[in-house]
Parts: sequence; C-alpha cells; structure tokens
Amino acid sequence: MSAVPLPDDERFMTQAIGLARQAADAGEVPVGAILVRDGQIIGQGWNRPIGTHDPSAHAEMIALREAATHSANYRLPGTTLYVTLEPCAMCAGAIIHARVQRLVFGAADPKAGAVHSLYDLISLPRLNHAVAWQGGVLEAECGELLRAFFRARR
Repeated sequence: MSAVPLPDDERFMTQAIGLARQAADAGEVPVGAILVRDGQIIGQGWNRPIGTHDPSAHAEMIALREAATHSANYRLPGTTLYVTLEPCAMCAGAIIHARVQRLVFGAADPKAGAVHSLYDLISLPRLNHAVAWQGGVLEAECGELLRAFFRARR
C-alpha cells in the first residue's frame, strides 16, 4: 500500500540522512530514522548494534523507543517514520505493533527489506494494523551513503 509523497518527506528524510552519517562515523551501518507527529520530531535514532552490543539497536527501534518514552505510550498512532533504508522484519514488526500510521524510506533493501523488496509485512491484510508506506524518497543519496560505507570496509 504505497502512499503519495508529502511535501515534508524530503525535509525529514534529509534529517534522517544526517543521523545515518552519525552511524557511519561511529563505524555502524549508516541508517538513520526519525519519527514525526504533527510536524514535530518525537523520536530519532541511528544504527547502534555494534557499539551497544544489542542486535535490536536498529535506527527504527531506537526512534520508536524514544518516541514511546516521549509519548508515555507504546502505541504511536498518527505518526510517520522516516528511515534511510527499507526496514527489516524485526523493525517492520515493531512498526506495526507501535501502530505507526505511515512509513517513508529511502533505499530499498533487496537482501532484508520487509516492506516490499523481500517480504511484504507492513501491509498484510491479515494483521490488525496496516501501515501506509512510500519508498524511494531521496533514494540515490540514501543508497550512495550505504554503498560508500561498504566500499570503504572492503
């Protein structure tokens, strides 16, 4: 269920890209995420599984945790999550459970993407919540950040 791009999508994705750069600077895979409600950022994160020794410390998970704490509620209706890379199955599950209304991502992830590349978990009609989504926002910039990171590692 792809949504129509909204005017603020590129602005918030640019901010998520800045967070992804922080992850790269820390030696983490460069993925950044921002959760927005009513035009305000209520959660943000970048990948930290290596530094925190936590396999669940993906950018999306950190942003969701911060937003839930900020909202004093594990449910986050009326929110949009911006993430530089298509979420994996773990993150897609958390997005659904948090009742995020809309997901916007930059680069597709053909190896682990759980929105449309490898799996379609976000909008399964059998689930009790479907998330509207839009992929490809600032895709070239998001993808190049990842490619450059992995090129430097080889």
